Order: sequence, then C-alpha cells, then structure tokens
Amino acid sequence: MSSDPSITPELISEHGLTAEEYDRIKEIIGREPNYVELGIFSVMWSEHCSYKNTRALLKGFPVESPRVLVGAGEENAGILDIGDNLAISFKIESHNHPSAVEPFQGAATGVGGIIRDIFTMGARPVCAINSLRFGDLSNSEVRRLFRGVVSGIAHYGNCFGIPTVAGEVYFDQSYEGNPLVNAFALGVLRHDQIARGAAKGVGNPVFYVGPATGRDGLAGAAFASQDLTEESAEQQRSAVQVGDPFMEKLCMEACLELLATGAVAGIQDMGAAGLTCSTCETAARGGTGVEIDLAKVPQRSPGMTPYEILLSESQERMLIIVEKGREDEVKRIFDKWDLPWAEIGNVTDTGQMVVKNHGEVVADLPAAKLADEAPVYHREAKEPVYLDEVRNFTLEEIEDCDDPKSALEKLLEWPTIASKNWVYRQYDHMVRANTMVNPGSDAAVIRIKADSVPGDDAREDFPEKIIALAVDCNATHVYLDPYEGSKASVAECARNLACSGALPIGTTDNLNFGNPHNPELFWQLKESVRGLSEGCTAFDAPVTGGNVSLYNQNPDGAIDPTPTVAMVGVVEDEAHVTTQWFKDKGDAVILLGEPVGKGDILYGLGGSAYLQVIHGCKNGKPPVCDLGIERTLGTTLLGLIQSGLIKSAHDCSEGGLAVTLAESCFSELHGRNTPCFLGADVDLSSIVDIRSDALLFGESHGRIIISTSDIDAVKTVERAKLMGVPAQRIGTVGGDQLKVKLFNEEYAWEIAGLHDLWWNSIGNAMA
Repeated sequence: MSSDPSITPELISEHGLTAEEYDRIKEIIGREPNYVELGIFSVMWSEHCSYKNTRALLKGFPVESPRVLVGAGEENAGILDIGDNLAISFKIESHNHPSAVEPFQGAATGVGGIIRDIFTMGARPVCAINSLRFGDLSNSEVRRLFRGVVSGIAHYGNCFGIPTVAGEVYFDQSYEGNPLVNAFALGVLRHDQIARGAAKGVGNPVFYVGPATGRDGLAGAAFASQDLTEESAEQQRSAVQVGDPFMEKLCMEACLELLATGAVAGIQDMGAAGLTCSTCETAARGGTGVEIDLAKVPQRSPGMTPYEILLSESQERMLIIVEKGREDEVKRIFDKWDLPWAEIGNVTDTGQMVVKNHGEVVADLPAAKLADEAPVYHREAKEPVYLDEVRNFTLEEIEDCDDPKSALEKLLEWPTIASKNWVYRQYDHMVRANTMVNPGSDAAVIRIKADSVPGDDAREDFPEKIIALAVDCNATHVYLDPYEGSKASVAECARNLACSGALPIGTTDNLNFGNPHNPELFWQLKESVRGLSEGCTAFDAPVTGGNVSLYNQNPDGAIDPTPTVAMVGVVEDEAHVTTQWFKDKGDAVILLGEPVGKGDILYGLGGSAYLQVIHGCKNGKPPVCDLGIERTLGTTLLGLIQSGLIKSAHDCSEGGLAVTLAESCFSELHGRNTPCFLGADVDLSSIVDIRSDALLFGESHGRIIISTSDIDAVKTVERAKLMGVPAQRIGTVGGDQLKVKLFNEEYAWEIAGLHDLWWNSIGNAMA
C-alpha cells in the first residue's frame, strides 16, 4: 500500500466527496482513511448507491399493500403476491451515463444488471421492458447512440433468452448527449423461494461466483453520480462494463439450483460498486461483519491493486454466503455449470467490513455505517423561472388548424409517436413462448406458466396467471408542470393496463433528473415525487423499488425531468385480455371520458405533440390530471371488459383523439410487415364551441377509445354513464379510410397511407 497516493483535498474532491463528508468519514472510523477506504466511501456514498440527495423525498412514496411481500429498499427488488402461493419480483434501473459513453455495452450491461437483481431474489426472470430517450434523430450522433443502445439491449436479452415485450422511445433535444436507458425486468417465484441479501451465520464462508474481476466498470457508481461532459466521458470510458449474457445465463441457472438446496444463507449480485457494495450491504443487512481476502478473488488483469479489485464493476458476478459445512454442494453445482468460483472469506461478529490482500489488512470499516449512514441532504428547492412563460401561454398566440389532414400525417410520422417497430423487431419478444400481447399495443401481456417458476417445470396442476406490463412518462408535460405531469405518468400507465384488461397492483419508477445542487432542478424532482406518490396511492399500486438517476445533463443544460413509471397488473381471465386495434366491420366506436378536459383554457394543447410538431414550441400548461376521474375510468373499463362487452380499447395520449383513432385502425400486426387495416367513420360534429386543433389533437387526460359490437353499443354507453364516466358513440368501424366529420367539414385519410408514414418513419431516419 506504500504506492497509494496521499490523501489530499484534490484527491478527496476527485472521489466526489466534500470536505464535510470527509470529516464525517474520519469521525466514523476515528482516523484518516487510506486510499482504498477513500475509494470505498466514494462509491458507497455516491448518489447512485446512497440516494443521499433523494432519500428524504422517497420516504413519501406509498410502499405498503396486502400484496407486498418484500418492500421498497429492503432488498435488490420488491416482491408482490399474485395469489396461489405465487409472487412476482420486478424493478427498473438506469444505465444512462454508461450508454452515453459506450452505447452498446452501456445498454447491454444495464439489461444484465437488472436481470441479476431479479434472480438474486430467487425468481426466474421471464420478461424485460425498457424506456429510452434520445435527442433529435436528424443528428448523426444521436442516431449512433440510438443504434448502439438498441443493439446492446437486443444482444443481451436475446442471448440470455428473455423476451423484451414492451417499452417506449421518445426523442427530444433535451437528451442530446445524455440519452436515458431505463431497463426493467420481472421474475416469478413461490413465496417460499424468496432469497435475502444478508450475511447471516457467523463463521459461514463467503463465495465469489462468476468470471474473473477486471478493470472494466471501475468506479461506475461514482461516474453515474456526476455531470456528464465530454471530458468526464472520455476519462470514465473505463467505467463502462463489458457484459457476457451467456455467462449470466449460466450464473442464473446455477444460483437458482443452489438456492433450492437450502445451502445459501445470503446472496447478492455485484452490481454498482461491485465487490465493495455486495460485501458491506450483506453485512449491514445481516447485522454482522464480513472478512475477505482479495488475493483469493479471481482476477482477469495482472497486477490489479486492492482499490481496483474492490471498485471494479465487472459483470455477471455474485457474492454468496453459504451455510458452513455445505461448501461441497456449492462447489459441485458451480462446477456442473462450468462457473468460476472462489471461497474468499467468512462472516464475522465484528460488524466490520475487513478487507485483506495476501493477509494484510487494506480496509477495516464499519459495514452498517458505510451502507446505511451516508449523509442525507435536504437541498434547496426553487420554482424555475421558465414556468412564468409557460403559464402565460395562450391559444391566441397560434391560429387554429386549417389543415387537419396534413397535421395528422405529420404527427404520425413524428418519431416519438411513430411505430417503434424498428426497435422491437430487433428484440426476441416470443422466446419462452409466454407472450400473449406483443409490442405494439397499450401494454404487453404475458402468461405465467409452470416453466416460469424455479422447480415447477413439470407441475401439471400449476395455477397459470396473466400479467400485464406498461411503462410511461410524458417528460414534456413533466417539464411544464412536474407535479401534474408526474401524476399523469402514473395515470397513463394505469390506463394502459386497464385497456389491456388488467388491474394495477404495483409500481417501480426511475427518477431521471439533472443536478440536485441546482435549486430549480431539485424543485422539479421534489414536485415530481409528490405527483408520483399521489398517483400510486390513488391506484393502490405501491412503489416496490426503483432507481434515482441524477446529474443527467450536458454542458448545454439538464434533460427534461423524466420520472419513468413502470406498472404491473393482473388479468383475471384470458378472455379479458384486450388489445388496442379495431376488430370487426360494423363495430361501434365509443369515446369514454369528456371530449376535452373541463376547465382547461388550453383544451389539452399545452405541451402537446401538436404544438411541438406543427408550431415548433414546447410551451403551455399541460392538462390537469384528476386522479379520481382516472381511477373511475379504469375500474369502469375493467368492468366492461370483464362483462364481455369490449372488443378493443386504446387510451388517448400523445397526439390526442385523432392519433388514437388512426392507431386503432392500423396497429394490428398479423406477422412481420403484414399489418391489418380496418378504417372507421367518425362523427364529432355534435361537439361544438371548441377549436378543431384542440378537439383532434388536444391531450386531455381521462379518455379512452373503445369498440364494441353494434348491438352492445347502447348498453355499453349506458353502463359507463351509470358508473359516472361520460360516454358517447362517435363512429363505426369499417372501410379502408379514416373519415372524421368535424363541424361542417369532413376529412378522410387512406389507412394504408397513414400506416406507411407511421410504420416507416424511424426506419427511414435510420437508413
């Protein structure tokens, strides 16, 4: 250790620690830390690992319900009961900065990391979804990042053998140079298979499992906790990990087999902060200590220092606490799966994280204080000045739409609204053969079969379950009003589940924001958390875990605040599974909800896609989200679906009513490049005293387009009204055109032409 650099104020600052935090470290350990210990504190007290700037805010989230088996913050991922002794574990996390530096590996290892979080809980991962944000596709650098990220996600998921079944992709200049890559995974297990990440049992051996440790991913957690600049990106290129999905597949199978033996006392993946985090967190959870010797850790690069070994984030590695006396069982299973392993230490009763190298102590720190007692900050929050302009925007500043035909075509061709088939056709969304609704509808739907649960493969009496998943966030609305926009993100997610026939049961979120030291940006975060909390409470969908990703900005400024919401729901019966496209000629088209939100002087056009695409502005107050109305709408729709009345359901969001109707006409896909076209004749002429652009393209919340058989239309409308939901028949399915009668005008679009614009937009941009 004599070659370690001296601890100087400059070195402390380079490790992302303040002078006050360094003083706190000295107070905790009663001395000056050495270089290795400084590195340990640096990653463990980074925002990425400690949530020091957000922990106080996150306490406002609803985290309890009768379904919660493992709650937010307890373990690597939350777990919810889905009945019949079955449970699901799910979580979303970010890999934003690594993907900006190395898009392929950054995105790939983001998928690998979230999958490990799931099988570490004892669950078999059965599906993945993602939420992506990029700059304008006209920029060649954005196209490079986009192509690399999608390829990385596809590579890891396809090779591992997990279907990527849903997602979202947005394009906006605020993400130039700082794309967002949020990865979600869900797994299935029985209640008695829940595994814990605690180092229990003094004297129990500690095993390292997986490939050798290298210098890739060095201090990645600290890299994710600082502003992204060209200089920092180049300096931190080594902080991007390199993934091996085939190794992860072996690791998962071995770990699930090992967990079934009962020989495991605790298990933790080596994700952010690598060996450091897995060691001290398991000790903290177990109320114990852990002692390891780095000389026993398999190393890929010669001459690695203790600092490098501890802070490396090389992928596909696990830390396993084994019941003493059962080491041979563990070794046999790892050898069977051809996995490297090493016994590197043992559990102690000291409460200390003791790290040795060839017997010499290189770090001796209190595990619980390291893992749980990072400083907590209450940052200054100040309402942004730009909101004054937003609130002053009126529709008098723009003329009403004089060419609805062209406007709808431009909106459907806009990459944020256009079909994402260029993305999802690169993903295997059918592997495991459990996918019931493929990408392209409001939510993905998967079937939970016996082969989804570890050890239940051959069970004949397995109680099959159906799960729906959706991920949403309109970041423009959040930027213009963080509180209302965040509420609306939750409500849209819940609407998408309801449109698929599912009842929401739980939520995981990924809070992507800028630098928390900026009072205006912290205000965005604070208001957003308030909105998310109210939304999740309204839908009885507690937050089971998630991720906070701050410092998402480039030298030109911060990204739009993006609180990504992923929600999971349960479908009671296969007959209730519903998709967004029209089904049969002659069916009735019905609008559930008010045509335009009441009391909104902008009629839903504030922050709309229409304003951005047609008028080139991102302005105006977004529509208010009434959670009571949204909940009533969702439960009413679910009741109608369960009664057998509904043939299709599609929620109104970006692009408003016109885009929703168009997508309902052509989003069904029988096979690759074989769309099914079914037009509609829509009459909105009874809706008066409103601008045509607002009626067609306004994005008021609480609206869903459904279709029923003609004979059931009156019954459906009356039942909805009886439940307190405004409803009216607005058209009939059929033909090869979308016809819309508006006031004294009638507009018609060829479905094939609209589909061509919508389907090929991103592919053409990437050609």
